[in-house]
Amino acid sequence: MRRAAPRRRALAAVRASAVCVTVGLVVAGCSAGPAADASAAHDGSPSVAAQKVPAPSGRTPEGTVLVADFGADTVTFVDPARGAFDAVRVGTAPYGLAVGGDGRAWVATAEGVAVVDTAGRKRIARIPYATKGIGEPTHGEYRGGGMGIALAPDGRHAYVGVNRPGGNGTVEAIDTRSLKVTGVAEVGRRPFDVDVARDGREVYATDHDSFDVTVVTAGCLRTRRIEVAPYGTEGGLGSWLKPHYTAVRPSDGKLLLPFEGERLAVVDPETGRTRIERMTANTHQHGVTITDDGTLFAVGTGPIDPSRDKGPSLTVRTPQGHEKVIPLDGPHEDVAVSADGRTAYVTGGFTRDGYWNGLSVVDVDSGTVRRLTAGARPLGIAIL
Repeated sequence: MRRAAPRRRALAAVRASAVCVTVGLVVAGCSAGPAADASAAHDGSPSVAAQKVPAPSGRTPEGTVLVADFGADTVTFVDPARGAFDAVRVGTAPYGLAVGGDGRAWVATAEGVAVVDTAGRKRIARIPYATKGIGEPTHGEYRGGGMGIALAPDGRHAYVGVNRPGGNGTVEAIDTRSLKVTGVAEVGRRPFDVDVARDGREVYATDHDSFDVTVVTAGCLRTRRIEVAPYGTEGGLGSWLKPHYTAVRPSDGKLLLPFEGERLAVVDPETGRTRIERMTANTHQHGVTITDDGTLFAVGTGPIDPSRDKGPSLTVRTPQGHEKVIPLDGPHEDVAVSADGRTAYVTGGFTRDGYWNGLSVVDVDSGTVRRLTAGARPLGIAIL
C-alpha cells in the first residue's frame, strides 16, 4: 500500500478550467504542475503509545503498519501479527500521514508536518505551517493544525490540509527536497482529507464543516469549490451529514464520498456534478480507501440515531456496487488495505470521544476480525 500517497490513492487525470489566481505564498506560473484489545472508551487526554513487542533489529520490516497517535505526539509502528513494537515522537496530536516510495512518512501534526525515516524509525525534520491563526498546539477534535495529507505521485510535493479553528482552512504545498512550504491555498472548513490526482495536476481537499470539496490546481494553487451535500446543508456546523474522507476512483478519477451507509456521492471533479448511488451499511461513515481494482473500503463509526441506525462496520464495495458489510466492535476512523487486498486494518482512534487504542484486523474474505492494542487514539494509517 501507501508507497506514494495515503490510503492507496490511485487517481486519474482531470482537466483544469478556472481562472488562475495565486493564493497565499507566491508560486511561479500556473503550469500543469509535476506531471489485543483496548475496547474501553477514553476521555481524550494525551497518553504515550504502548510498546510491548520487542523491536526488530535493523531496518523496519516491509508490511509494518504505521499509525498516527492523535491522543499523543507519536507515530506507532505495528507488527500486524503481534502488535506495537516502537514509536517515534513527531509533534502534538498527529492526524493524517502519507508514506512515499522512498520510505519517508509525512505526518500532519498540530505543530507542523513531521518527516520520519520509517526504515530507521526516527524523525528527520518538522516543517512549521505558513498558515496564520491556527493557535497553540493542543489536542482534541477541533485543534488547529494539520489534518489530511497526501503526496504527489512523483514524490516532489506533499500537500497538507490545515485547520484554522472557527474559520476556513488551507492546503499548504511542501517541497519534499527543500522541506519548505512553497504555497498556500485557501479551502473550506476543517479539511479532513487531502488527495492528489494520478498525474499530479490537481489536489482535492475534503472540507468537513463547509459541505464541499476544494479542487486545487497544483503549481499555481488556484481553487474552485464543489458542494457535496446529498442530505443538504441544513444544520450547518451542527450537522452530522457532512463529507469526511474521499477516495478517488482509479478508472476515471471520480471522487467517492460515502454518507451514512446510505448514499455514495460520486463527484466528477471536472464538471462539479454529483451522482448518488445506494449504500447498505446504515451507519455514520468516516475513513475510506480504494484499491487498484476499484474496491472501496468505508469505515462505519456507529449510529447517529441508535433507534434507527446500525453499529460500527467496514463496508467492502466492489466496482459493480455489490457490498459486504462486516460488523466491528466500537468506533473506528480510518482504514488501510494490504497489497494483496485480503486484509484491512482499521484504526480505533475516532475523531470524537469513545475511541479505543488499537486496530481491528479484518480478514476481507471471511469477515473475521481480531484486535491489536496499538497507539494512542490512532487515526491516520499506512502500510509500509
